[in-house]
This record gives sequence, C-alpha cells and structure tokens, in this order.
Amino acid sequence: MKKEIAFIFDLDGVIVDTAKYHFLAWRNLANELSFEFTEKHNELLKGVSRVRSLEILLSIGNVTLTEAQKQTYLVKKNTEYLGYVNQMTAEEILPGINQLLDFLDQNNIKYALGSASKNAPLILEKVGLYNRFSAIVDGNDVSKAKPDPEVFLIGAKKLNMKPENCIVVEDAIAGVEAANTANMVSIGIGDAELLKEATYILNDTSGFTTDFLQKILN
Repeated sequence: MKKEIAFIFDLDGVIVDTAKYHFLAWRNLANELSFEFTEKHNELLKGVSRVRSLEILLSIGNVTLTEAQKQTYLVKKNTEYLGYVNQMTAEEILPGINQLLDFLDQNNIKYALGSASKNAPLILEKVGLYNRFSAIVDGNDVSKAKPDPEVFLIGAKKLNMKPENCIVVEDAIAGVEAANTANMVSIGIGDAELLKEATYILNDTSGFTTDFLQKILN
C-alpha cells in the first residue's frame, strides 16, 4: 500500500440493521396518532436525527403537536427502540462485516464508527464489536446531522488521519454526501441509483470480498 488509510463506518445498514427496530417503534407511534406509517415512509428517516425523524413522521400524518407532546413521544419511541436493541446479539452483524474487520486488522488498517445514533456504543456492545473500533463517534459527539461532514471529520481526527486518506462505508444518501463533502472516498451499500454519488457501490455488505478490498486499497 502506497499510503496509510483508514475506514469510517456508519452503523445502521452497514454493521447491523437496526432500521427494522426504528421502523417498528415509529410505526407504533403513528398508529397511536391514528395514521399509517409504511416501510417506504421509513426510508425518509434513514441517517436522520431522532428529532427530525419525528418532524417528518408528523408531516406524513399531517399531525400537529406541542413541544411538550413531541418530547413525550420522542422518549416513548426511544424507550421502545432500546427494548429491541437490548435483545440484540452478534447474530445481527451483517454478512461480510466480521471478515472485513478481520482483513483490516490483519493489514493494520485503523477503523472508526461514525454514526448519528446516541445508542451506537450500546449496539456495538450488544453485538460484541465495541472493543474492535479504534474510535467511536456517535450522536453525543456531533451537533450537525449528515449530510454535514462533521461526524466523519471528527472520526478522521480521532484516528489521526487526513480526511482524504479515509474511506467511508455508508448506506444512506446523506452519508455518502457527507463523505464526499469531507473529501473522503465513499462506498455506498444498497441501491446503485440512489447512491450514485458514491465512489464505489456494493449491493450489500457481502460484497466486501478480498478482491474488492485489494482493488480499492491499490
């Protein structure tokens, strides 16, 4: 390898799939407010903060709440979500991720987590990956949501790496935009049309083959 590089991973949809748990909790909240919330609607909440997610949800249902009511629902949603998270195990790690982290370890490549979720450390602990990351940036560290590059720039700083030497793995458009704005290489996981701004695109995490990794490292 010609230069030192590092990886920065988003969490949801990349390391694990907690979107399904967010969906269940948001859907139950919508049911309580007497409107339908679908999986298609849930796509709009990917990579978005909890407060902004509630705003989007309320606009879908055309519901107006007071600030106090919003806070009550935010706590209720998060409590339900954490109930699901606390039952997570290593079996929820997405295909190919353990092998990818093994490859990075074997090649002395540092990696960090860059997630908007304040629950990121808890999730990593539950699936047994917490101690593998050189640095963790979560919702407690950032003030600006993706597509602002703040989360990834903090990750690069914690790894003591230049942004241009970092490779970001993301499944959301906002995350890919954030990586590109930070002048980082971006690997999009998912729909090629949605993630067309990414430097590389894989259908899913099982695409992290040794051949693919050697290609991007060279």
